[in-house]
Amino acid sequence: MKRLVGISTWVWESPLTDANLGGLLAKIAAMGFDAVELPLENDGDFTPAAVRESLAATGLTPFIVGAMAPGRDLVAAAPASVERTQAYLMACITMAGSIGSPTVCGPFYAQTGRVWRMSREQRHEAYAELRRNLQPVAVRAQEAGVVLGIEPLNRYETSLINTVEQALEALEPLLGNGVGLALDSYHLHIEERSVTAAVRAAGEHLVHVQVCGNDRGAPGGDQTDWEGFVRVLDEVGYGGPLNIESFTVENAAIAVAASIWRPLAPSQDELATRGLAFLRSL
Repeated sequence: MKRLVGISTWVWESPLTDANLGGLLAKIAAMGFDAVELPLENDGDFTPAAVRESLAATGLTPFIVGAMAPGRDLVAAAPASVERTQAYLMACITMAGSIGSPTVCGPFYAQTGRVWRMSREQRHEAYAELRRNLQPVAVRAQEAGVVLGIEPLNRYETSLINTVEQALEALEPLLGNGVGLALDSYHLHIEERSVTAAVRAAGEHLVHVQVCGNDRGAPGGDQTDWEGFVRVLDEVGYGGPLNIESFTVENAAIAVAASIWRPLAPSQDELATRGLAFLRSL
């Protein structure tokens, strides 16, 4: 199956704004990518008009992703924080609908890096609270023709949803109703006993896939069984993109959030082109 290969603008810069958007998308298209992930870190960072202009010039297919910055929580948080988080996610949905992104993806449950211990009963209650607070956002997504892709993260970045099994448990009543799963090969290799089994479990609910090497660098030449990974994506009928998500050590906020303490390639351009060539070879 031929699928889109894309990359996140986080590979080079953060935040994405109207000022740097055009140049980044032109670079990405010139490298030969089909798609681009556009992180909307804050409502208003970039505008639909600027995105549409750059998309028209480059032919790239857009995918909106969100960021759960400090103060963004849908679980075990003050009502005001929950409301702000819901408003932020709805802004992401509005942007996606405005530019033609079919999905809005991210770890939309708690601030990235927030961890706490939970008993089985407390986890059950947290998942119920997540469903209640995510429900109005899911309704907005359905109205906009957009699907929320909820992403499990590794144990060092969240204690709430680390595995596909947990995501299915937490989200089951919402899945297929404006909500799906977004999987990242990096987190899968930390948390899943079998990446293949995890993708099979996600099955029809898988709406977005991000890829990188097991070191968070370019895919290819690392410990990942990439041929097996692509085979199981085909097996479950996943027809979405493979989008490279990596980060630059030069950006303080993103580097700290993702624990990027050293360069992952001689240059960010080389990381992108090397990853693209490998994914094309698959």
